[in-house]
Amino acid sequence: MAFFTVLCSLVLLGAAVPAWSDTITDKHSLYYIYTALSKPVEQPGIYEFTAMGLLDDRQIDYYNSEQQRKIPTQQWMKEKMQEDYWEKGTQSRKSKEQWFNVNVDILMKRMRHNESDVHVLQWRHGCEIEKNGDEVKFSKGIDEYSYDGENFLSFDDKESQWVAPVDAALPTKRKWDNVPILNQYTKGYLEKECVDWLNKFREYGDEVLKKGSPPKVHVFAKRCISDKTKLKLTCLATGFYPKDVMLTIRKYRTSLSAEEIESTGIRPNHDETFQLRNSVIIQEDEKAEYDCFVSHRTLKEPVIVKWDGKCQDCPPETIVGMIGGVIGAVIVLAVVLVVVFILTKKKIIAFNCRNGQERSNDEENVSLQVGPANASNRSNSNASSSQVDGTPSDDGLNTVTAGKECSADSDSGEYAIHAFL
Repeated sequence: MAFFTVLCSLVLLGAAVPAWSDTITDKHSLYYIYTALSKPVEQPGIYEFTAMGLLDDRQIDYYNSEQQRKIPTQQWMKEKMQEDYWEKGTQSRKSKEQWFNVNVDILMKRMRHNESDVHVLQWRHGCEIEKNGDEVKFSKGIDEYSYDGENFLSFDDKESQWVAPVDAALPTKRKWDNVPILNQYTKGYLEKECVDWLNKFREYGDEVLKKGSPPKVHVFAKRCISDKTKLKLTCLATGFYPKDVMLTIRKYRTSLSAEEIESTGIRPNHDETFQLRNSVIIQEDEKAEYDCFVSHRTLKEPVIVKWDGKCQDCPPETIVGMIGGVIGAVIVLAVVLVVVFILTKKKIIAFNCRNGQERSNDEENVSLQVGPANASNRSNSNASSSQVDGTPSDDGLNTVTAGKECSADSDSGEYAIHAFL
Protein backbone atom coordinates (compact mmCIF):
# COMPACT_ATOMS: atom_id res chain seq x y z
CA MET A 1 0.00 0.00 0.00
CA ALA A 2 2.89 2.33 0.83
CA PHE A 3 4.30 1.71 -2.62
CA PHE A 4 1.13 2.81 -4.35
CA THR A 5 1.08 5.95 -2.19
CA VAL A 6 4.61 6.77 -3.31
CA LEU A 7 3.84 5.94 -6.94
CA CYS A 8 0.71 8.08 -6.95
CA SER A 9 2.65 10.99 -5.46
CA LEU A 10 5.09 10.76 -8.35
CA VAL A 11 2.58 11.05 -11.15
CA LEU A 12 2.93 14.54 -12.37
CA LEU A 13 -0.11 15.13 -13.18
CA GLY A 14 -9.22 38.90 -3.61
CA ALA A 15 -12.22 40.87 -4.01
CA ALA A 16 -12.30 41.94 -7.59
CA VAL A 17 -12.14 39.42 -10.42
CA PRO A 18 -10.38 40.59 -13.57
CA ALA A 19 -12.40 40.58 -16.76
CA TRP A 20 -11.75 37.69 -19.10
CA SER A 21 -10.15 38.76 -22.33
CA ASP A 22 -9.05 37.17 -25.57
CA THR A 23 -5.67 38.90 -25.10
CA ILE A 24 -4.87 36.85 -21.99
CA THR A 25 -1.37 35.31 -22.05
CA ASP A 26 -1.30 31.91 -23.75
CA LYS A 27 0.92 29.39 -21.91
CA HIS A 28 2.46 26.26 -23.42
CA SER A 29 4.72 23.55 -22.03
CA LEU A 30 6.82 20.54 -23.05
CA TYR A 31 7.90 18.02 -20.42
CA TYR A 32 9.51 14.60 -20.36
CA ILE A 33 8.96 12.33 -17.36
CA TYR A 34 10.94 9.17 -16.53
CA THR A 35 10.06 6.78 -13.70
CA ALA A 36 12.12 3.78 -12.56
CA LEU A 37 11.36 1.18 -9.88
CA SER A 38 14.04 -0.62 -7.90
CA LYS A 39 12.47 -3.99 -8.73
CA PRO A 40 9.56 -5.37 -10.77
CA VAL A 41 6.03 -5.11 -9.40
CA GLU A 42 3.58 -7.83 -10.34
CA GLN A 43 0.76 -5.46 -11.23
CA PRO A 44 -0.76 -4.93 -14.69
CA GLY A 45 0.26 -1.68 -16.35
CA ILE A 46 3.13 -0.98 -13.90
CA TYR A 47 6.57 -1.37 -15.45
CA GLU A 48 10.09 -1.25 -14.06
CA PHE A 49 10.80 1.77 -16.27
CA THR A 50 8.50 4.16 -18.12
CA ALA A 51 9.02 7.40 -20.04
CA MET A 52 6.66 9.82 -21.72
CA GLY A 53 6.50 13.22 -23.38
CA LEU A 54 3.78 15.74 -22.50
CA LEU A 55 2.89 18.70 -24.71
CA ASP A 56 0.51 21.14 -23.03
CA ASP A 57 -0.33 18.37 -20.52
CA ARG A 58 -1.26 15.86 -23.22
CA GLN A 59 0.83 12.75 -23.77
CA ILE A 60 2.54 12.72 -27.16
CA ASP A 61 4.80 9.66 -26.83
CA TYR A 62 5.39 6.68 -24.55
CA TYR A 63 8.01 4.01 -23.71
CA ASN A 64 8.11 1.16 -21.19
CA SER A 65 10.66 -1.49 -20.22
CA GLU A 66 8.53 -4.32 -21.59
CA GLN A 67 7.93 -3.07 -25.15
CA GLN A 68 11.17 -1.02 -25.30
CA ARG A 69 10.00 1.19 -28.12
CA LYS A 70 9.24 4.91 -28.20
CA ILE A 71 5.82 5.20 -29.79
CA PRO A 72 3.51 8.13 -30.68
CA THR A 73 0.32 8.56 -28.69
CA GLN A 74 -1.13 11.35 -30.85
CA GLN A 75 -2.13 10.78 -34.46
CA TRP A 76 -0.50 14.02 -35.61
CA MET A 77 2.82 12.94 -34.04
CA LYS A 78 2.64 9.68 -35.97
CA GLU A 79 1.93 11.53 -39.22
CA LYS A 80 4.41 14.40 -38.84
CA MET A 81 7.48 12.73 -37.30
CA GLN A 82 9.64 10.55 -39.56
CA GLU A 83 10.51 6.93 -38.71
CA ASP A 84 14.09 8.02 -38.02
CA TYR A 85 12.83 10.18 -35.16
CA TRP A 86 11.22 7.19 -33.45
CA GLU A 87 14.26 4.95 -34.00
CA LYS A 88 16.63 7.47 -32.44
CA GLY A 89 14.14 8.13 -29.68
CA THR A 90 13.96 4.40 -28.90
CA GLN A 91 17.75 4.17 -28.57
CA SER A 92 17.74 7.25 -26.32
CA ARG A 93 15.10 5.75 -24.04
CA LYS A 94 16.97 2.43 -23.83
CA SER A 95 20.10 4.28 -22.71
CA LYS A 96 18.15 6.15 -20.08
CA GLU A 97 16.59 2.90 -18.85
CA GLN A 98 20.08 1.48 -18.24
CA TRP A 99 21.17 4.71 -16.55
CA PHE A 100 18.20 4.58 -14.19
CA ASN A 101 18.85 0.94 -13.27
CA VAL A 102 22.39 1.81 -12.18
CA ASN A 103 21.47 4.95 -10.29
CA VAL A 104 18.49 3.53 -8.42
CA ASP A 105 20.92 1.03 -6.90
CA ILE A 106 23.38 3.80 -6.05
CA LEU A 107 20.71 5.84 -4.33
CA MET A 108 19.44 2.87 -2.33
CA LYS A 109 22.95 2.26 -1.00
CA ARG A 110 23.42 5.93 -0.23
CA MET A 111 20.09 6.05 1.62
CA ARG A 112 20.85 2.70 3.33
CA HIS A 113 17.62 1.24 1.99
CA ASN A 114 17.17 -2.51 1.75
CA GLU A 115 16.32 -4.34 -1.44
CA SER A 116 13.14 -5.94 -0.12
CA ASP A 117 11.15 -2.69 -0.51
CA VAL A 118 10.22 -0.99 -3.77
CA HIS A 119 11.88 2.41 -4.29
CA VAL A 120 11.17 4.94 -7.03
CA LEU A 121 13.46 7.36 -8.85
CA GLN A 122 11.88 9.96 -11.12
CA TRP A 123 13.27 12.62 -13.42
CA ARG A 124 11.29 15.46 -15.02
CA HIS A 125 12.67 18.08 -17.36
CA GLY A 126 11.17 20.55 -19.79
CA CYS A 127 10.21 24.15 -20.46
CA GLU A 128 7.31 26.58 -20.54
CA ILE A 129 6.68 29.58 -22.76
CA GLU A 130 4.22 32.47 -22.78
CA LYS A 131 2.66 33.61 -26.03
CA ASN A 132 1.00 37.00 -26.25
CA GLY A 133 -0.12 37.62 -29.80
CA ASP A 134 2.92 36.99 -32.02
CA GLU A 135 5.35 37.46 -29.15
CA VAL A 136 6.80 34.24 -27.65
CA LYS A 137 8.76 34.47 -24.40
CA PHE A 138 10.60 31.80 -22.41
CA SER A 139 8.87 31.45 -19.05
CA LYS A 140 10.77 28.80 -17.10
CA GLY A 141 12.75 25.60 -17.38
CA ILE A 142 12.54 22.65 -15.01
CA ASP A 143 15.07 19.87 -14.45
CA GLU A 144 14.38 17.96 -11.24
CA TYR A 145 14.76 14.56 -9.60
CA SER A 146 12.74 12.93 -6.86
CA TYR A 147 13.29 9.76 -4.84
CA ASP A 148 10.40 7.92 -3.18
CA GLY A 149 8.15 10.90 -3.79
CA GLU A 150 10.44 13.46 -2.11
CA ASN A 151 12.39 16.23 -3.85
CA PHE A 152 15.99 15.12 -4.29
CA LEU A 153 17.75 17.51 -6.68
CA SER A 154 16.76 20.38 -8.99
CA PHE A 155 18.43 22.84 -11.33
CA ASP A 156 18.23 26.58 -10.68
CA ASP A 157 18.00 27.98 -14.19
CA LYS A 158 18.65 31.58 -13.13
CA GLU A 159 21.74 30.80 -11.03
CA SER A 160 22.93 27.95 -13.26
CA GLN A 161 23.54 25.63 -10.35
CA TRP A 162 22.00 22.60 -8.67
CA VAL A 163 19.95 22.76 -5.49
CA ALA A 164 20.07 19.89 -2.98
CA PRO A 165 17.15 19.96 -0.50
CA VAL A 166 18.42 16.82 1.29
CA ASP A 167 21.91 15.90 2.54
CA ALA A 168 21.96 12.71 0.46
CA ALA A 169 21.92 14.85 -2.71
CA LEU A 170 24.93 16.99 -1.75
CA PRO A 171 27.55 14.67 -3.32
CA THR A 172 25.69 14.85 -6.64
CA LYS A 173 25.30 18.62 -6.44
CA ARG A 174 29.02 19.10 -5.80
CA LYS A 175 29.93 16.70 -8.62
CA TRP A 176 27.74 18.41 -11.20
CA ASP A 177 28.52 21.99 -10.15
CA ASN A 178 32.24 21.22 -10.47
CA VAL A 179 31.79 20.58 -14.20
CA PRO A 180 30.63 23.99 -15.55
CA ILE A 181 30.02 22.65 -19.05
CA LEU A 182 27.27 20.39 -17.67
CA ASN A 183 25.38 23.32 -16.18
CA GLN A 184 25.87 25.37 -19.33
CA TYR A 185 24.43 22.54 -21.40
CA THR A 186 21.47 22.16 -19.02
CA LYS A 187 20.66 25.87 -19.17
CA GLY A 188 21.03 25.90 -22.96
CA TYR A 189 18.73 22.92 -23.39
CA LEU A 190 15.99 24.37 -21.17
CA GLU A 191 16.03 27.86 -22.65
CA LYS A 192 16.72 27.10 -26.32
CA GLU A 193 16.56 23.51 -27.54
CA CYS A 194 13.49 22.58 -25.49
CA VAL A 195 11.68 25.74 -26.65
CA ASP A 196 12.51 24.96 -30.29
CA TRP A 197 11.01 21.49 -30.00
CA LEU A 198 7.98 22.88 -28.17
CA ASN A 199 7.30 25.35 -30.98
CA LYS A 200 7.80 22.64 -33.61
CA PHE A 201 5.38 20.26 -31.91
CA ARG A 202 2.87 23.06 -31.41
CA GLU A 203 3.03 23.84 -35.11
CA TYR A 204 2.47 20.19 -36.05
CA GLY A 205 -0.42 19.66 -33.65
CA ASP A 206 -1.87 23.16 -33.78
CA GLU A 207 -5.29 22.18 -35.12
CA VAL A 208 -5.84 19.56 -32.41
CA LEU A 209 -4.37 21.57 -29.55
CA LYS A 210 -6.29 24.72 -30.47
CA LYS A 211 -9.68 23.08 -30.15
CA GLY A 212 -9.79 23.08 -26.38
CA SER A 213 -12.76 22.11 -24.23
CA PRO A 214 -14.83 24.53 -22.12
CA PRO A 215 -15.52 23.78 -18.44
CA LYS A 216 -18.82 22.43 -17.18
CA VAL A 217 -19.63 24.18 -13.90
CA HIS A 218 -21.62 22.79 -10.97
CA VAL A 219 -22.30 24.20 -7.50
CA PHE A 220 -23.73 22.17 -4.62
CA ALA A 221 -23.70 21.89 -0.85
CA LYS A 222 -23.50 18.91 1.50
CA ARG A 223 -23.57 18.55 5.26
CA CYS A 224 -20.13 18.72 6.90
CA ILE A 225 -18.92 15.39 8.23
CA SER A 226 -17.15 16.96 11.22
CA ASP A 227 -19.87 19.47 12.13
CA LYS A 228 -23.49 18.65 11.31
CA THR A 229 -24.55 22.27 11.88
CA LYS A 230 -22.51 23.44 8.88
CA LEU A 231 -22.46 22.88 5.14
CA LYS A 232 -19.62 22.42 2.66
CA LEU A 233 -20.38 24.52 -0.43
CA THR A 234 -18.45 23.28 -3.49
CA CYS A 235 -17.80 24.73 -6.93
CA LEU A 236 -16.77 22.10 -9.49
CA ALA A 237 -15.38 22.91 -12.93
CA THR A 238 -14.70 19.82 -15.04
CA GLY A 239 -14.07 18.68 -18.61
CA PHE A 240 -11.88 21.65 -19.54
CA TYR A 241 -8.69 21.81 -21.63
CA PRO A 242 -6.14 23.36 -21.49
CA LYS A 243 -5.75 23.08 -17.75
CA ASP A 244 -5.25 26.76 -16.90
CA VAL A 245 -8.52 27.96 -15.36
CA MET A 246 -9.77 30.62 -12.94
CA LEU A 247 -12.39 29.46 -10.44
CA THR A 248 -13.60 31.59 -7.53
CA ILE A 249 -16.43 31.32 -5.00
CA ARG A 250 -18.22 34.61 -4.49
CA LYS A 251 -20.52 35.88 -1.73
CA TYR A 252 -22.76 38.71 -2.86
CA ARG A 253 -20.52 38.95 -5.99
CA THR A 254 -17.37 39.44 -3.91
CA SER A 255 -14.65 36.79 -4.18
CA LEU A 256 -13.81 34.95 -0.97
CA SER A 257 -10.20 35.08 0.21
CA ALA A 258 -7.79 32.22 -0.45
CA GLU A 259 -7.63 31.50 3.30
CA GLU A 260 -11.33 30.60 3.31
CA ILE A 261 -11.11 28.24 0.34
CA GLU A 262 -10.26 24.55 0.35
CA SER A 263 -9.05 23.41 -3.09
CA THR A 264 -8.23 20.03 -4.63
CA GLY A 265 -5.94 21.67 -7.17
CA ILE A 266 -6.29 20.93 -10.87
CA ARG A 267 -6.57 17.18 -11.50
CA PRO A 268 -6.68 15.11 -14.71
CA ASN A 269 -9.80 13.35 -15.98
CA HIS A 270 -9.71 10.07 -17.91
CA ASP A 271 -10.31 11.83 -21.25
CA GLU A 272 -7.31 14.24 -21.26
CA THR A 273 -9.41 17.05 -19.78
CA PHE A 274 -9.13 18.47 -16.25
CA GLN A 275 -11.21 19.26 -13.19
CA LEU A 276 -10.97 21.60 -10.20
CA ARG A 277 -12.99 21.73 -6.96
CA ASN A 278 -13.02 24.69 -4.58
CA SER A 279 -15.03 24.55 -1.35
CA VAL A 280 -15.96 26.76 1.60
CA ILE A 281 -17.60 25.94 4.95
CA ILE A 282 -20.81 27.88 5.74
CA GLN A 283 -23.58 27.76 8.36
CA GLU A 284 -26.49 25.44 7.53
CA ASP A 285 -29.06 28.20 7.95
CA GLU A 286 -27.05 30.84 6.07
CA LYS A 287 -29.13 32.66 3.47
CA ALA A 288 -26.32 34.55 1.73
CA GLU A 289 -26.12 34.60 -2.07
CA TYR A 290 -23.21 32.45 -3.28
CA ASP A 291 -22.07 31.75 -6.83
CA CYS A 292 -19.20 30.20 -8.81
CA PHE A 293 -17.25 32.44 -11.20
CA VAL A 294 -15.22 30.55 -13.84
CA SER A 295 -12.96 31.87 -16.61
CA HIS A 296 -11.23 29.77 -19.25
CA ARG A 297 -9.51 30.34 -22.57
CA THR A 298 -12.32 28.61 -24.47
CA LEU A 299 -14.99 30.94 -23.06
CA LYS A 300 -15.95 34.23 -24.63
CA GLU A 301 -17.10 35.43 -21.22
CA PRO A 302 -16.98 34.01 -17.68
CA VAL A 303 -19.51 31.42 -16.54
CA ILE A 304 -21.43 32.31 -13.37
CA VAL A 305 -23.53 29.64 -11.65
CA LYS A 306 -25.59 30.56 -8.57
CA TRP A 307 -26.14 28.25 -5.61
CA ASP A 308 -29.82 27.40 -5.21
CA GLY A 309 -29.56 27.39 -1.41
CA LYS A 310 -30.27 23.65 -1.15
CA CYS A 311 -28.34 20.93 0.65
CA GLN A 312 -27.96 17.64 -1.26
CA ASP A 313 -27.88 15.27 1.71
CA CYS A 314 -29.93 17.21 4.27
CA PRO A 315 -33.43 15.78 5.01
CA PRO A 316 -36.33 17.92 3.65
CA GLU A 317 -38.27 20.02 6.17
CA THR A 318 -41.48 18.00 5.54
CA ILE A 319 -39.72 14.80 6.49
CA VAL A 320 -38.24 16.47 9.57
CA GLY A 321 -41.78 17.60 10.56
CA MET A 322 -43.22 14.14 10.00
CA ILE A 323 -40.45 12.53 12.02
CA GLY A 324 -41.07 15.03 14.82
CA GLY A 325 -44.82 14.32 14.76
CA VAL A 326 -44.30 10.56 14.88
CA ILE A 327 -41.86 10.87 17.78
CA GLY A 328 -44.32 13.11 19.64
CA ALA A 329 -47.18 10.64 19.11
CA VAL A 330 -45.02 7.76 20.33
CA ILE A 331 -44.08 9.68 23.47
CA VAL A 332 -47.76 10.54 24.24
CA LEU A 333 -48.82 6.92 23.68
CA ALA A 334 -46.02 5.68 25.94
CA VAL A 335 -47.08 8.07 28.72
CA VAL A 336 -50.73 6.93 28.45
CA LEU A 337 -49.74 3.27 28.62
CA VAL A 338 -47.55 3.87 31.68
CA VAL A 339 -50.38 5.74 33.46
CA VAL A 340 -52.90 2.99 32.66
CA PHE A 341 -50.45 0.33 33.86
CA ILE A 342 -49.87 2.14 37.17
CA LEU A 343 -53.60 2.72 37.76
CA THR A 344 -54.32 -0.92 37.01
CA LYS A 345 -51.66 -2.09 39.44
CA LYS A 346 -53.13 0.13 42.15
CA LYS A 347 -56.61 -1.31 41.45
CA ILE A 348 -57.99 2.12 40.64
CA ILE A 349 -59.21 0.87 37.29
CA ALA A 350 -60.06 -2.58 36.00
CA PHE A 351 -60.98 -4.14 32.67
CA ASN A 352 -64.24 -6.14 32.89
CA CYS A 353 -65.93 -8.33 30.30
CA ARG A 354 -69.67 -7.74 30.05
CA ASN A 355 -71.66 -10.75 31.28
CA GLY A 356 -74.29 -12.34 29.14
CA GLN A 357 -73.06 -10.79 25.90
CA GLU A 358 -72.11 -13.03 23.05
CA ARG A 359 -68.59 -12.70 21.67
CA SER A 360 -67.75 -13.75 18.15
CA ASN A 361 -64.51 -15.53 17.27
CA ASP A 362 -62.91 -12.35 15.93
CA GLU A 363 -64.32 -9.65 18.25
CA GLU A 364 -64.32 -9.00 21.98
CA ASN A 365 -65.96 -6.08 23.77
CA VAL A 366 -64.19 -4.72 26.83
CA SER A 367 -65.66 -2.21 29.29
CA LEU A 368 -63.64 0.10 31.51
CA GLN A 369 -65.01 0.33 35.06
CA VAL A 370 -63.74 3.12 37.32
CA GLY A 371 -63.79 2.54 41.08
CA PRO A 372 -63.26 -0.47 43.34
CA ALA A 373 -63.20 -3.81 41.60
CA ASN A 374 -64.63 -7.01 43.09
CA ALA A 375 -62.85 -10.34 43.07
CA SER A 376 -64.72 -11.45 39.99
CA ASN A 377 -63.69 -8.29 38.15
CA ARG A 378 -60.07 -8.80 39.19
CA SER A 379 -59.99 -12.33 37.83
CA ASN A 380 -61.54 -11.15 34.56
CA SER A 381 -59.08 -8.29 34.49
CA ASN A 382 -56.12 -10.59 34.92
CA ALA A 383 -57.39 -12.90 32.24
CA SER A 384 -58.00 -10.03 29.86
CA SER A 385 -54.69 -8.27 30.47
CA SER A 386 -52.62 -11.36 29.81
CA GLN A 387 -53.50 -11.30 26.04
CA VAL A 388 -48.46 -7.72 22.67
CA ASP A 389 24.04 5.00 -17.44
CA GLY A 390 27.65 3.76 -16.60
CA THR A 391 29.09 1.94 -13.57
CA PRO A 392 29.61 3.21 -10.02
CA SER A 393 33.05 4.45 -9.05
CA ASP A 394 34.66 3.80 -5.68
CA ASP A 395 32.91 6.81 -4.14
CA GLY A 396 29.48 5.43 -5.09
CA LEU A 397 28.98 7.83 -8.03
CA ASN A 398 28.15 6.88 -11.57
CA THR A 399 30.94 8.22 -13.78
CA VAL A 400 31.15 8.60 -17.54
CA THR A 401 33.37 10.63 -19.82
CA ALA A 402 32.85 14.38 -20.07
CA GLY A 403 32.12 14.03 -23.76
CA LYS A 404 29.31 11.60 -23.12
CA GLU A 405 27.92 13.68 -20.29
CA CYS A 406 27.38 16.64 -22.58
CA SER A 407 26.20 14.83 -25.70
CA ALA A 408 23.01 16.45 -26.94
CA ASP A 409 19.98 14.25 -27.53
CA SER A 410 18.81 16.68 -30.19
CA ASP A 411 17.36 14.12 -32.56
CA SER A 412 14.59 13.17 -30.13
CA GLY A 413 13.91 16.52 -28.47
CA GLU A 414 14.94 15.14 -25.09
CA TYR A 415 17.64 16.17 -22.69
CA ALA A 416 20.91 14.20 -22.81
CA ILE A 417 21.57 12.21 -19.66
CA HIS A 418 24.02 13.44 -17.01
CA ALA A 419 26.48 11.37 -15.09
CA PHE A 420 24.59 10.95 -11.86
CA LEU A 421 24.89 10.41 -8.13
